[in-house]
Amino acid sequence: MPKTKIFCDIADIKTIKEFNKKPIVDGFTTNPSLMRKAGAKNYELYSKEILKICKNKPISFEVFADDYENILEQALKIKSWGKNVFVKIPVENSKGIFMGKVINELSKNNIKMNITAVYTHGQTARILSKIKGKAKVIISIFAGRAGDVGKDPLPEIKKSLNIVKKYKNVKILWA
Repeated sequence: MPKTKIFCDIADIKTIKEFNKKPIVDGFTTNPSLMRKAGAKNYELYSKEILKICKNKPISFEVFADDYENILEQALKIKSWGKNVFVKIPVENSKGIFMGKVINELSKNNIKMNITAVYTHGQTARILSKIKGKAKVIISIFAGRAGDVGKDPLPEIKKSLNIVKKYKNVKILWA
């Protein structure tokens, strides 16, 4: 059975410093909203401050663009910030459009991704169909939000875990 890894979903620099020292924490993920709440005025500069602390553990920084060209541009910039950086991409944009073209392009270019706001194994299957090459990919399934609306997330998680098994470069994150 694979080892469970713990990722902290935070943006507060003081808290990241504290948790980065803990061996139980395997990595971090954040987003623009969390950064804003933590007091970030400049997304890139704040992210680079986090990277000064978190040098060896994986960390995901999210794009905030909503269309193909701008997501790609932001993804390439975010990726350049460090070797441990995963670019966080929403599975769908604000218009409900599947970001398969972005996922395909970034994976072909071996860019590490965290594909977020996934709710179903169907979305997981669509994501897997767009991954090319050996780029490391995290699929973040929003189990907590599903549970918040009274939906049992376990069946979707289990189905997603089953279809991901044959992909050595893809991991599921219970969010």
